[in-house]
Amino acid sequence: MRIGTNELLIILVVVLLIFGPKNLPKLGKMFGKTMNNFKKGMEESEEEDETTAKAETKTEKKNDEE
Repeated sequence: MRIGTNELLIILVVVLLIFGPKNLPKLGKMFGKTMNNFKKGMEESEEEDETTAKAETKTEKKNDEE
């Protein structure tokens, strides 16, 4: 399922009608900040997963030694 030029134009017209031309920069800025926060959250989640995996590995090694 691909979006073509006609569909993008229709979406743009609908967005303009709903939000108005004055609010589009605010909407774009808000969307950009949301995407940045989402990416940061995903990176932090991956870092936490790596830290947890390392801690579990250390715990397993200690249990094996005993």
